[in-house]
Amino acid sequence: MASSSLTGSSTKILNTAVIVAALGYFVDIYDLVLFSIVRIASLKELGITDPARLLEDGVRLINMQMLGMLLGGIFWGVLGDKKGRISVLFGSIFLYSAANIANGFVTDIEMYAWLRFIAGVGLAGELGAGITLVSEVLPKEKRGYGTTIVASVGISGAILAGVIGEYFHWRTAYFVGGGLGLLLLLLRIGVYESGMFARTQHAQVTRGNFLSLFTNGPRFLKYLKCILIGVPIWFVVGVLITFSPEFAQALGVPVAISVAKAIGFSYFGLSLGDVASGLLSQKLKSRKRAVLVSLFLLGCVIALYLLAHGASATYFYALCVALGFCSGYWAVFVTIAAEQFGTNIRATVTTTVPNFVRGAVIPLTLSFSAFKGEFGLLPTAGVLGAVALAIALVAILTLPESFGKELDYLEEA
Repeated sequence: MASSSLTGSSTKILNTAVIVAALGYFVDIYDLVLFSIVRIASLKELGITDPARLLEDGVRLINMQMLGMLLGGIFWGVLGDKKGRISVLFGSIFLYSAANIANGFVTDIEMYAWLRFIAGVGLAGELGAGITLVSEVLPKEKRGYGTTIVASVGISGAILAGVIGEYFHWRTAYFVGGGLGLLLLLLRIGVYESGMFARTQHAQVTRGNFLSLFTNGPRFLKYLKCILIGVPIWFVVGVLITFSPEFAQALGVPVAISVAKAIGFSYFGLSLGDVASGLLSQKLKSRKRAVLVSLFLLGCVIALYLLAHGASATYFYALCVALGFCSGYWAVFVTIAAEQFGTNIRATVTTTVPNFVRGAVIPLTLSFSAFKGEFGLLPTAGVLGAVALAIALVAILTLPESFGKELDYLEEA
């Protein structure tokens, strides 16, 4: 009887961890993509009306947000290995919620830029902490299902952001995101720390040493490969979808394309793709093969997108769904990162890897802005996409398979 009660209690703890991590990522994604949705409306209200300035200032603000995520990823990752996964999970939610509420009150570009930076710092922590926690509390044969739930539920937050951004004032959209995050903090009751992390506190081992990822050659290469396999995802999100109105115009789409709808459709596809790739990795018992399938399909759809001259709005939005679906290996990608490293540095890796991938938007958008004038919008995007896919392919082919790997071990100094 006592054993049955204990099992029920343990299951409830596992379920609570998955639910809170998933809802936290839901709000995280809502806030993460919201600027892309309200970019044009918010900048116009702040006095930016020239099309070139709208693109230029949009790129600057996205890069400020991504810079915050790069720095925040390191901060939250190290904190997660030193102080625990739970402290990062809720600390990051509080910071990005407060920053997004403040975003609703911006009055000039400088204020807007710095608040996007602060929001980026906050947004950097939730996913890594959530995936690390779920990976460590679930049985190794089932953790792929848990991380798939977290990512697929979370990514659907972009759909809500698309709806709110399309039908409500942009300031209201920021208030909604911040409010959702603060409400989520009430769910922290009943979420317990990972047992694997608790055991590292009694071990004579350095925890959260970010520099140790760069002082050992094989470890650094493994870390770098974990980052590179995710770059095509954010090429799609940060370039093809964020600037979809400009691409649609260059392709001769007869009606104006709504960035809110493009993001909503792409993230709908991404959510479905996360479920599909996660289930595929469980079915094949291989993370690598699931990612290879996604990369092949993504390459095909990117080509269709960039060659869709004279496409109807319906076909263009369908391509946005397809781009999202094929780049929906995000759950598998982050799970791979969590499974490649020991408990004493797992949160650091799992938090920094997706944020460095998001940060790849900075060189991608800067390259896009620098070369589109000389070579054209579509050829520039085509070259960037081909490079992103090529390096991701090399990275995944040379990483060790991690499906079913035992995670209760420590990384050597």
